[in-house]
Amino acid sequence: MAFSGALTLTDLNDYITPSQACIKPVEQLNPVKEAETEPGAASTAIRIDSGGAYYEVSTEDTSRFSAKKLEPAQISLNDCLACSGCITSAESVLITLQSHTEVLNFLAANPPPSDPAHKVPVLSVSPQSLASLAASLASSSSSPRPIPLPQILARIRKFAREVLGFEHVWDTTFARHLALLEHVREFRERKAHSSSAGSGSGRDDVGRLPMLASACPGWICYAEKTHAEMLPFIARTKSPQQVMGALVKYWLAPKWGKRPDGVYHVALMPCYDKKLEASRSDFYNEQYHTRDVDCVITTGEFERLLREKGCDLSVPVPDSEEEEGIPDLLEHRGTSSGSYLQSIIDALSSSPSHPQDGLTLSTSTLRADHTTYTLSARASGSSQPVFKGATCYGFRNLQNVVRRVGREGGAYDYVEVMACPGGCVNGGGQLKPPPALDGEGKAWTRRVEEAYWSPSSEAASPQEKRARADRLAARVLAEMCRPDGEYFRTSYRAVESEVVGLAVKW
Repeated sequence: MAFSGALTLTDLNDYITPSQACIKPVEQLNPVKEAETEPGAASTAIRIDSGGAYYEVSTEDTSRFSAKKLEPAQISLNDCLACSGCITSAESVLITLQSHTEVLNFLAANPPPSDPAHKVPVLSVSPQSLASLAASLASSSSSPRPIPLPQILARIRKFAREVLGFEHVWDTTFARHLALLEHVREFRERKAHSSSAGSGSGRDDVGRLPMLASACPGWICYAEKTHAEMLPFIARTKSPQQVMGALVKYWLAPKWGKRPDGVYHVALMPCYDKKLEASRSDFYNEQYHTRDVDCVITTGEFERLLREKGCDLSVPVPDSEEEEGIPDLLEHRGTSSGSYLQSIIDALSSSPSHPQDGLTLSTSTLRADHTTYTLSARASGSSQPVFKGATCYGFRNLQNVVRRVGREGGAYDYVEVMACPGGCVNGGGQLKPPPALDGEGKAWTRRVEEAYWSPSSEAASPQEKRARADRLAARVLAEMCRPDGEYFRTSYRAVESEVVGLAVKW
Protein backbone atom coordinates (compact mmCIF):
# COMPACT_ATOMS: atom_id res chain seq x y z
CA MET A 1 0.00 0.00 0.00
CA ALA A 2 1.40 3.38 -0.98
CA PHE A 3 1.06 6.32 1.38
CA SER A 4 0.53 9.95 0.56
CA GLY A 5 2.90 12.59 1.82
CA ALA A 6 0.54 13.22 4.74
CA LEU A 7 1.37 9.88 6.35
CA THR A 8 4.97 8.75 6.48
CA LEU A 9 6.60 5.66 7.92
CA THR A 10 10.20 5.66 9.07
CA ASP A 11 12.76 3.43 7.39
CA LEU A 12 12.31 0.55 9.80
CA ASN A 13 11.64 -2.97 8.56
CA ASP A 14 9.96 -4.03 11.79
CA TYR A 15 6.35 -2.96 11.48
CA ILE A 16 2.99 -4.53 10.89
CA THR A 17 1.50 -3.91 7.46
CA PRO A 18 -1.23 -1.24 7.52
CA SER A 19 -4.77 -2.36 6.89
CA GLN A 20 -7.69 -0.73 5.12
CA ALA A 21 -8.82 0.85 8.38
CA CYS A 22 -6.17 3.55 8.00
CA ILE A 23 -7.94 4.92 4.91
CA LYS A 24 -10.10 7.94 5.68
CA PRO A 25 -13.00 8.25 3.21
CA VAL A 26 -13.98 11.46 1.47
CA GLU A 27 -16.83 13.16 3.30
CA GLN A 28 -19.75 14.15 1.09
CA LEU A 29 -20.95 17.48 2.45
CA ASN A 30 -23.63 18.18 -0.18
CA PRO A 31 -26.64 15.85 -0.50
CA VAL A 32 -26.55 13.65 -3.57
CA LYS A 33 -29.39 14.13 -6.00
CA GLU A 34 -31.65 11.16 -6.37
CA ALA A 35 -30.91 10.90 -10.09
CA GLU A 36 -27.20 10.62 -9.36
CA THR A 37 -27.70 7.53 -7.23
CA GLU A 38 -28.52 5.52 -10.33
CA PRO A 39 -25.63 3.67 -12.00
CA GLY A 40 -23.97 5.76 -14.66
CA ALA A 41 -25.82 8.92 -13.64
CA ALA A 42 -22.80 10.75 -12.16
CA SER A 43 -22.31 14.19 -13.71
CA THR A 44 -18.75 14.83 -12.48
CA ALA A 45 -15.36 13.15 -12.67
CA ILE A 46 -11.96 13.49 -11.00
CA ARG A 47 -8.98 14.58 -13.09
CA ILE A 48 -5.32 14.97 -12.13
CA ASP A 49 -3.18 17.70 -13.68
CA SER A 50 0.53 17.46 -14.48
CA GLY A 51 1.42 18.79 -11.02
CA GLY A 52 -0.50 16.05 -9.21
CA ALA A 53 -3.41 18.30 -8.12
CA TYR A 54 -6.93 16.82 -8.14
CA TYR A 55 -9.88 18.56 -9.81
CA GLU A 56 -13.59 17.79 -9.96
CA VAL A 57 -14.89 18.49 -13.46
CA SER A 58 -18.29 18.30 -15.05
CA THR A 59 -18.72 15.53 -17.59
CA GLU A 60 -20.97 17.84 -19.57
CA ASP A 61 -18.75 20.95 -19.49
CA THR A 62 -15.08 19.93 -19.82
CA SER A 63 -13.66 23.46 -19.92
CA ARG A 64 -11.00 24.29 -17.36
CA PHE A 65 -13.27 27.03 -15.95
CA SER A 66 -15.73 24.43 -14.67
CA ALA A 67 -13.07 22.51 -12.75
CA LYS A 68 -13.07 22.68 -8.95
CA LYS A 69 -9.77 22.03 -7.17
CA LEU A 70 -10.13 19.47 -4.40
CA GLU A 71 -8.39 19.90 -1.06
CA PRO A 72 -6.11 17.02 -0.03
CA ALA A 73 -7.45 14.76 2.71
CA GLN A 74 -5.79 15.23 6.09
CA ILE A 75 -5.29 12.64 8.81
CA SER A 76 -5.59 14.20 12.23
CA LEU A 77 -4.20 12.81 15.45
CA ASN A 78 -7.66 11.80 16.64
CA ASP A 79 -8.25 9.95 13.37
CA CYS A 80 -5.08 7.99 13.98
CA LEU A 81 -6.00 7.17 17.57
CA ALA A 82 -9.50 6.07 16.58
CA CYS A 83 -8.13 3.86 13.83
CA SER A 84 -7.87 0.12 14.43
CA GLY A 85 -5.59 -0.52 11.49
CA CYS A 86 -1.91 0.18 11.12
CA ILE A 87 0.52 -0.12 14.01
CA THR A 88 4.14 0.83 13.35
CA SER A 89 7.26 0.77 15.46
CA ALA A 90 7.48 4.56 15.04
CA GLU A 91 4.48 6.20 13.37
CA SER A 92 5.42 9.47 11.73
CA VAL A 93 2.15 11.35 11.46
CA LEU A 94 2.52 14.94 10.36
CA ILE A 95 0.05 16.69 12.62
CA THR A 96 -0.53 20.40 12.73
CA LEU A 97 -0.87 20.59 16.50
CA GLN A 98 2.16 18.40 17.16
CA SER A 99 5.01 20.20 15.41
CA HIS A 100 7.83 22.65 16.05
CA THR A 101 5.91 25.20 13.96
CA GLU A 102 3.06 25.08 16.46
CA VAL A 103 5.56 25.62 19.29
CA LEU A 104 6.92 28.71 17.56
CA ASN A 105 3.42 30.02 16.93
CA PHE A 106 2.50 29.64 20.58
CA LEU A 107 5.68 31.28 21.87
CA ALA A 108 5.19 34.20 19.50
CA ALA A 109 1.58 34.72 20.61
CA ASN A 110 2.15 34.14 24.34
CA PRO A 111 1.46 37.37 26.29
CA PRO A 112 4.30 38.79 28.42
CA PRO A 113 4.76 37.50 32.01
CA SER A 114 3.09 40.60 33.40
CA ASP A 115 -0.16 39.66 31.62
CA PRO A 116 -2.51 37.39 33.64
CA ALA A 117 -3.11 35.38 30.44
CA HIS A 118 0.60 34.53 30.18
CA LYS A 119 1.39 30.81 30.18
CA VAL A 120 4.69 29.56 31.58
CA PRO A 121 6.49 27.76 28.73
CA VAL A 122 8.36 24.63 29.87
CA LEU A 123 10.57 22.34 27.79
CA SER A 124 11.41 18.82 28.96
CA VAL A 125 14.08 16.83 27.11
CA SER A 126 14.52 13.07 27.00
CA PRO A 127 18.05 11.70 27.59
CA GLN A 128 17.74 9.63 24.39
CA SER A 129 17.28 12.85 22.41
CA LEU A 130 20.34 14.33 24.11
CA ALA A 131 22.31 11.22 23.13
CA SER A 132 21.18 11.44 19.50
CA LEU A 133 22.25 15.09 19.30
CA ALA A 134 25.58 14.29 21.00
CA ALA A 135 26.33 11.44 18.57
CA SER A 136 25.43 13.63 15.59
CA LEU A 137 27.74 16.42 16.77
CA ALA A 138 30.58 13.94 17.33
CA SER A 139 30.18 12.50 13.82
CA SER A 140 30.47 15.97 12.26
CA SER A 141 33.51 17.11 14.27
CA SER A 142 37.19 16.19 14.26
CA SER A 143 36.86 14.63 17.72
CA PRO A 144 35.06 11.27 17.69
CA ARG A 145 34.32 11.45 21.42
CA PRO A 146 30.68 12.40 22.07
CA ILE A 147 30.00 15.60 23.97
CA PRO A 148 28.83 14.79 27.53
CA LEU A 149 25.07 15.01 27.95
CA PRO A 150 25.25 17.75 30.63
CA GLN A 151 26.97 20.00 28.09
CA ILE A 152 24.37 19.19 25.41
CA LEU A 153 21.62 20.00 27.91
CA ALA A 154 23.34 23.30 28.82
CA ARG A 155 23.45 24.31 25.14
CA ILE A 156 19.80 23.39 24.61
CA ARG A 157 18.84 25.29 27.75
CA LYS A 158 20.64 28.43 26.54
CA PHE A 159 19.00 28.20 23.11
CA ALA A 160 15.53 27.47 24.48
CA ARG A 161 15.66 30.34 26.96
CA GLU A 162 17.43 33.06 25.02
CA VAL A 163 16.22 32.37 21.48
CA LEU A 164 12.84 30.67 21.89
CA GLY A 165 11.64 32.18 25.16
CA PHE A 166 11.14 29.11 27.36
CA GLU A 167 11.26 29.90 31.06
CA HIS A 168 12.19 26.43 32.33
CA VAL A 169 14.16 23.62 30.68
CA TRP A 170 14.66 20.23 32.32
CA ASP A 171 15.55 16.75 31.19
CA THR A 172 13.15 13.93 32.03
CA THR A 173 15.43 11.73 34.17
CA PHE A 174 13.89 12.86 37.46
CA ALA A 175 10.45 12.05 36.02
CA ARG A 176 11.90 8.67 35.08
CA HIS A 177 13.20 8.33 38.65
CA LEU A 178 9.65 8.84 39.92
CA ALA A 179 8.28 6.43 37.33
CA LEU A 180 10.78 3.74 38.32
CA LEU A 181 9.94 4.09 42.02
CA GLU A 182 6.22 3.85 41.26
CA HIS A 183 6.95 0.98 38.85
CA VAL A 184 8.67 -1.03 41.59
CA ARG A 185 5.80 -0.27 43.98
CA GLU A 186 3.30 -1.55 41.42
CA PHE A 187 5.32 -4.72 40.79
CA ARG A 188 5.37 -5.46 44.52
CA GLU A 189 1.60 -4.95 44.68
CA ARG A 190 1.08 -7.40 41.84
CA LYS A 191 3.50 -9.90 43.35
CA ALA A 192 1.70 -9.75 46.70
CA HIS A 193 -1.74 -10.24 45.11
CA SER A 194 -0.42 -13.02 42.90
CA SER A 195 1.03 -14.84 45.90
CA SER A 196 -2.17 -14.48 47.91
CA ALA A 197 -4.43 -15.54 45.04
CA GLY A 198 -2.26 -18.33 43.72
CA SER A 199 0.55 -18.54 41.21
CA GLY A 200 -0.03 -16.69 37.95
CA SER A 201 -3.36 -15.22 38.99
CA GLY A 202 -4.63 -12.05 40.58
CA ARG A 203 -7.37 -9.47 40.28
CA ASP A 204 -7.51 -7.49 37.03
CA ASP A 205 -8.00 -4.25 38.98
CA VAL A 206 -4.59 -4.83 40.56
CA GLY A 207 -2.93 -6.33 37.50
CA ARG A 208 -1.43 -9.69 36.70
CA LEU A 209 2.01 -11.19 36.36
CA PRO A 210 4.12 -11.13 34.32
CA MET A 211 4.14 -7.35 34.46
CA LEU A 212 4.93 -5.73 31.11
CA ALA A 213 6.52 -2.28 30.77
CA SER A 214 4.20 0.59 29.84
CA ALA A 215 6.53 3.41 28.73
CA CYS A 216 6.35 2.67 24.98
CA PRO A 217 3.18 4.09 23.34
CA GLY A 218 3.73 2.03 20.18
CA TRP A 219 3.50 -1.14 22.27
CA ILE A 220 0.46 0.18 24.14
CA CYS A 221 -1.40 0.98 20.89
CA TYR A 222 -0.51 -2.46 19.52
CA ALA A 223 -1.85 -4.21 22.62
CA GLU A 224 -5.03 -2.12 22.76
CA LYS A 225 -5.82 -2.74 19.10
CA THR A 226 -4.75 -6.33 18.55
CA HIS A 227 -4.12 -8.08 21.87
CA ALA A 228 -6.64 -6.91 24.45
CA GLU A 229 -5.88 -10.03 26.48
CA MET A 230 -2.49 -8.46 27.29
CA LEU A 231 -3.92 -5.34 28.96
CA PRO A 232 -4.16 -6.78 32.51
CA PHE A 233 -0.43 -7.53 32.33
CA ILE A 234 0.69 -4.03 31.30
CA ALA A 235 2.01 -1.78 34.07
CA ARG A 236 -0.27 1.14 34.86
CA THR A 237 2.55 3.45 35.86
CA LYS A 238 2.80 6.34 33.40
CA SER A 239 5.81 6.89 31.16
CA PRO A 240 8.44 9.50 32.13
CA GLN A 241 6.95 11.87 29.55
CA GLN A 242 3.53 11.80 31.21
CA VAL A 243 4.97 11.77 34.73
CA MET A 244 6.85 14.93 33.75
CA GLY A 245 3.59 16.40 32.48
CA ALA A 246 1.86 15.72 35.79
CA LEU A 247 4.86 17.05 37.70
CA VAL A 248 4.92 20.32 35.75
CA LYS A 249 1.17 20.94 35.67
CA TYR A 250 0.11 19.80 39.13
CA TRP A 251 3.16 20.09 41.38
CA LEU A 252 5.26 22.93 40.00
CA ALA A 253 2.49 25.12 38.54
CA PRO A 254 0.96 25.96 41.96
CA LYS A 255 4.44 26.95 43.19
CA TRP A 256 4.53 29.47 40.31
CA GLY A 257 1.07 30.77 41.19
CA LYS A 258 -0.44 29.12 38.11
CA ARG A 259 -3.24 26.68 37.42
CA PRO A 260 -2.51 23.65 35.22
CA ASP A 261 -3.81 25.51 32.16
CA GLY A 262 -1.40 28.35 32.92
CA VAL A 263 1.57 26.23 31.80
CA TYR A 264 2.53 25.29 28.22
CA HIS A 265 4.54 22.07 28.36
CA VAL A 266 6.59 20.88 25.37
CA ALA A 267 8.37 17.50 25.38
CA LEU A 268 11.39 16.71 23.19
CA MET A 269 11.24 12.96 22.52
CA PRO A 270 12.97 10.28 20.39
CA CYS A 271 9.75 8.81 19.02
CA TYR A 272 6.77 9.95 16.93
CA ASP A 273 4.50 7.66 18.96
CA LYS A 274 5.00 10.01 21.90
CA LYS A 275 2.75 12.47 20.05
CA LEU A 276 0.00 9.87 20.16
CA GLU A 277 0.62 9.22 23.84
CA ALA A 278 0.38 12.90 24.78
CA SER A 279 -2.97 13.20 23.00
CA ARG A 280 -4.68 10.29 24.79
CA SER A 281 -7.91 11.32 26.47
CA ASP A 282 -6.59 9.85 29.75
CA PHE A 283 -4.06 12.68 29.90
CA TYR A 284 -6.54 15.49 29.31
CA ASN A 285 -7.89 17.46 32.29
CA GLU A 286 -11.56 18.23 31.67
CA GLN A 287 -11.73 20.71 34.56
CA TYR A 288 -8.93 22.95 33.27
CA HIS A 289 -9.19 21.99 29.57
CA THR A 290 -5.50 21.20 29.32
CA ARG A 291 -3.25 18.27 28.48
CA ASP A 292 -0.39 17.12 30.69
CA VAL A 293 1.87 17.53 27.65
CA ASP A 294 0.69 20.22 25.23
CA CYS A 295 3.03 19.41 22.36
CA VAL A 296 5.65 16.78 21.51
CA ILE A 297 8.46 17.39 19.05
CA THR A 298 10.96 14.78 17.97
CA THR A 299 14.74 15.05 17.97
CA GLY A 300 14.69 15.49 14.20
CA GLU A 301 12.14 18.29 14.41
CA PHE A 302 14.21 20.01 17.08
CA GLU A 303 17.27 19.85 14.82
CA ARG A 304 15.25 21.56 12.07
CA LEU A 305 14.23 24.19 14.59
CA LEU A 306 17.90 24.78 15.44
CA ARG A 307 18.73 25.21 11.75
CA GLU A 308 15.84 27.61 11.17
CA LYS A 309 17.02 29.77 14.05
CA GLY A 310 20.68 29.57 13.00
CA CYS A 311 21.80 27.91 16.25
CA ASP A 312 24.89 25.69 16.32
CA LEU A 313 24.98 23.20 19.20
CA SER A 314 28.67 22.52 18.53
CA VAL A 315 29.54 25.87 20.11
CA PRO A 316 30.44 25.31 23.81
CA VAL A 317 28.64 27.25 26.52
CA PRO A 318 29.34 27.48 30.26
CA ASP A 319 27.85 24.58 32.17
CA SER A 320 24.48 25.68 33.52
CA GLU A 321 23.48 25.16 37.11
CA GLU A 322 20.52 22.94 37.83
CA GLU A 323 17.21 24.71 37.64
CA GLU A 324 15.39 24.99 40.92
CA GLY A 325 12.75 22.34 41.42
CA ILE A 326 14.03 19.28 39.55
CA PRO A 327 17.54 17.72 39.47
CA ASP A 328 19.27 17.21 36.11
CA LEU A 329 20.43 14.01 34.41
CA LEU A 330 20.06 11.32 37.03
CA GLU A 331 21.82 8.11 36.07
CA HIS A 332 19.97 4.79 36.20
CA ARG A 333 21.71 1.47 35.66
CA GLY A 334 20.31 -0.91 33.10
CA THR A 335 19.23 -0.05 29.59
CA SER A 336 19.04 3.13 27.53
CA SER A 337 15.31 2.47 27.19
CA GLY A 338 14.52 3.47 30.77
CA SER A 339 16.15 0.84 33.02
CA TYR A 340 12.76 -0.59 34.00
CA LEU A 341 13.87 -4.20 34.32
CA GLN A 342 17.02 -3.20 36.20
CA SER A 343 14.97 -1.19 38.70
CA ILE A 344 12.99 -4.34 39.56
CA ILE A 345 16.18 -6.39 39.87
CA ASP A 346 17.80 -3.76 42.12
CA ALA A 347 14.71 -3.61 44.33
CA LEU A 348 14.69 -7.40 44.75
CA SER A 349 18.42 -7.45 45.39
CA SER A 350 18.05 -4.96 48.24
CA SER A 351 15.08 -6.76 49.78
CA PRO A 352 15.68 -8.11 53.31
CA SER A 353 14.20 -11.44 52.24
CA HIS A 354 16.98 -11.85 49.67
CA PRO A 355 20.41 -10.84 51.03
CA GLN A 356 22.43 -9.35 48.19
CA ASP A 357 25.47 -11.56 48.76
CA GLY A 358 23.25 -14.62 48.30
CA LEU A 359 21.88 -13.57 44.91
CA THR A 360 23.37 -14.14 41.48
CA LEU A 361 22.22 -12.66 38.17
CA SER A 362 22.63 -14.55 34.91
CA THR A 363 21.70 -13.41 31.42
CA SER A 364 21.00 -15.21 28.17
CA THR A 365 20.58 -13.59 24.76
CA LEU A 366 17.97 -15.54 22.85
CA ARG A 367 18.23 -13.39 19.73
CA ALA A 368 19.00 -9.80 18.82
CA ASP A 369 17.01 -7.43 21.07
CA HIS A 370 15.71 -10.24 23.27
CA THR A 371 17.63 -11.11 26.45
CA THR A 372 16.50 -12.95 29.56
CA TYR A 373 17.67 -12.18 33.11
CA THR A 374 17.46 -14.72 35.94
CA LEU A 375 18.02 -13.76 39.57
CA SER A 376 18.82 -16.81 41.69
CA ALA A 377 19.34 -17.38 45.42
CA ARG A 378 21.40 -20.08 47.01
CA ALA A 379 19.48 -22.32 49.36
CA SER A 380 20.50 -25.69 50.79
CA GLY A 381 23.54 -25.83 48.56
CA SER A 382 21.62 -25.27 45.32
CA SER A 383 20.63 -22.22 43.29
CA GLN A 384 16.91 -21.45 43.04
CA PRO A 385 15.47 -18.81 40.67
CA VAL A 386 13.58 -16.07 42.51
CA PHE A 387 12.93 -13.79 39.53
CA LYS A 388 12.99 -14.07 35.75
CA GLY A 389 12.74 -11.05 33.46
CA ALA A 390 13.50 -10.08 29.89
CA THR A 391 14.17 -7.15 27.62
CA CYS A 392 12.24 -7.34 24.37
CA TYR A 393 12.61 -4.74 21.61
CA GLY A 394 11.01 -4.66 18.16
CA PHE A 395 7.62 -6.00 17.07
CA ARG A 396 8.98 -9.34 15.88
CA ASN A 397 10.32 -10.16 19.31
CA LEU A 398 7.31 -8.53 20.91
CA GLN A 399 4.88 -10.86 19.16
CA ASN A 400 6.86 -13.86 20.38
CA VAL A 401 6.60 -12.58 23.95
CA VAL A 402 2.85 -12.00 23.54
CA ARG A 403 2.42 -15.59 22.42
CA ARG A 404 4.59 -16.88 25.24
CA VAL A 405 2.79 -14.87 27.92
CA GLY A 406 -0.54 -16.13 26.62
CA ARG A 407 0.68 -19.73 26.52
CA GLU A 408 2.83 -19.87 29.66
CA GLY A 409 2.26 -16.73 31.72
CA GLY A 410 4.61 -17.88 34.48
CA ALA A 411 7.67 -17.94 32.22
CA TYR A 412 8.58 -14.37 33.22
CA ASP A 413 7.91 -12.10 36.17
CA TYR A 414 8.63 -8.90 34.23
CA VAL A 415 9.33 -7.90 30.60
CA GLU A 416 10.76 -4.54 29.47
CA VAL A 417 8.92 -4.05 26.17
CA MET A 418 9.79 -1.45 23.52
CA ALA A 419 8.43 -1.32 19.97
CA CYS A 420 11.55 0.01 18.23
CA PRO A 421 14.41 -2.36 17.35
CA GLY A 422 17.38 -1.36 19.48
CA GLY A 423 15.12 0.40 21.98
CA CYS A 424 14.47 4.08 22.57
CA VAL A 425 17.85 5.34 21.34
CA ASN A 426 16.72 4.07 17.92
CA GLY A 427 13.33 5.78 18.00
CA GLY A 428 11.81 6.83 14.71
CA GLY A 429 12.13 10.51 15.63
CA GLN A 430 15.88 10.39 16.25
CA LEU A 431 18.49 11.95 13.97
CA LYS A 432 19.44 9.90 10.93
CA PRO A 433 22.94 8.45 10.43
CA PRO A 434 25.51 10.68 8.72
CA PRO A 435 26.35 9.92 5.06
CA ALA A 436 29.41 7.90 6.14
CA LEU A 437 27.13 5.46 7.99
CA ASP A 438 24.24 5.51 5.54
CA GLY A 439 22.76 2.02 5.44
CA GLU A 440 24.51 0.99 8.65
CA GLY A 441 21.70 1.58 11.09
CA LYS A 442 23.02 -0.77 13.76
CA ALA A 443 26.42 0.92 13.80
CA TRP A 444 24.74 4.30 14.20
CA THR A 445 22.52 3.00 17.00
CA ARG A 446 25.66 1.79 18.82
CA ARG A 447 27.13 5.29 18.58
CA VAL A 448 24.00 6.84 20.05
CA GLU A 449 24.09 4.21 22.79
CA GLU A 450 27.69 5.14 23.58
CA ALA A 451 26.76 8.80 23.77
CA TYR A 452 23.90 7.94 26.11
CA TRP A 453 26.30 6.28 28.57
CA SER A 454 29.16 8.77 28.13
CA PRO A 455 30.57 9.84 31.51
CA SER A 456 29.77 13.31 32.79
CA SER A 457 32.15 15.65 34.58
CA GLU A 458 29.92 16.82 37.40
CA ALA A 459 31.23 18.11 40.71
CA ALA A 460 28.65 16.29 42.80
CA SER A 461 29.08 12.54 43.14
CA PRO A 462 26.36 10.29 41.71
CA GLN A 463 25.65 9.03 45.25
CA GLU A 464 25.05 12.55 46.58
CA LYS A 465 22.88 13.41 43.60
CA ARG A 466 20.86 10.21 43.97
CA ALA A 467 20.34 10.86 47.70
CA ARG A 468 18.98 14.34 46.97
CA ALA A 469 16.76 12.94 44.22
CA ASP A 470 15.45 10.22 46.55
CA ARG A 471 14.49 12.78 49.18
CA LEU A 472 12.69 14.96 46.64
CA ALA A 473 11.02 11.94 45.04
CA ALA A 474 9.71 10.76 48.41
CA ARG A 475 8.19 14.19 48.93
CA VAL A 476 6.61 14.32 45.48
CA LEU A 477 5.22 10.80 45.69
CA ALA A 478 3.78 11.46 49.14
CA GLU A 479 2.06 14.62 47.90
CA MET A 480 0.85 13.36 44.53
CA CYS A 481 0.50 9.59 44.56
CA ARG A 482 -0.71 8.35 47.89
CA PRO A 483 -2.76 6.39 48.48
CA ASP A 484 -3.96 5.53 44.95
CA GLY A 485 -1.28 6.85 42.59
CA GLU A 486 -3.78 9.17 40.90
CA TYR A 487 -1.29 11.37 39.09
CA PHE A 488 1.27 8.79 38.05
CA ARG A 489 -0.88 5.86 36.98
CA THR A 490 -3.23 5.34 34.06
CA SER A 491 -5.45 2.69 32.46
CA TYR A 492 -5.92 1.01 29.08
CA ARG A 493 -8.86 -0.13 27.01
CA ALA A 494 -9.37 -2.40 24.05
CA VAL A 495 -9.99 -0.71 20.71
CA GLU A 496 -12.61 -2.59 18.73
CA SER A 497 -11.63 -3.26 15.15
CA GLU A 498 -13.89 -1.83 12.47
CA VAL A 499 -12.48 -4.13 9.80
CA VAL A 500 -14.19 -7.41 8.90
CA GLY A 501 -12.34 -9.08 6.10
CA LEU A 502 -12.30 -6.63 3.21
CA ALA A 503 -15.38 -4.76 4.43
CA VAL A 504 -14.63 -1.43 6.03
CA LYS A 505 -17.08 0.07 8.50
CA TRP A 506 -16.93 3.84 8.21
